[in-house]
Amino acid sequence: MKCPYCGFVESKVIDSRPTDEYSSIRRRRECMKCQKRFTTYEKLESISLVVIKKDQSRQQYDRDKVLKGIITACEKRPVSLADMEKIADDVESELYQSMTREIESTTIGEKVMERLKNLDEVAYVRFASVYKRFENLDTFMNELQELINDK
Repeated sequence: MKCPYCGFVESKVIDSRPTDEYSSIRRRRECMKCQKRFTTYEKLESISLVVIKKDQSRQQYDRDKVLKGIITACEKRPVSLADMEKIADDVESELYQSMTREIESTTIGEKVMERLKNLDEVAYVRFASVYKRFENLDTFMNELQELINDK
């Protein structure tokens, strides 16, 4: 770490502690040349995820957009906000663990549907109706039949 006072590149760490929100580490350093002390912050580099939409356009991954879709599907259903947030968190965690920087929107939708199916079948059907864009009653009924057969 380069000293802000003399520009020397060697320093020693005097003290390290996490910040209040545990999102970074605060380090007190001492320059090996001028002995002046300074503070640095070490922060985890976040990986940005890019979502490939059905029309092949790309946009930044937005957890809030996923959560909003889940909340809409669970409207007036006996599903707690904590459960909905857990689905969004689990999907996001799985996406980051995949180590893929670009992910197709269909993959995200499938991961959400998989979790909703186990949580609330009505919310699952609501989400699937938007996600799969049911074009007529037959495609909707086929999805319901699959849900019944899976039981």
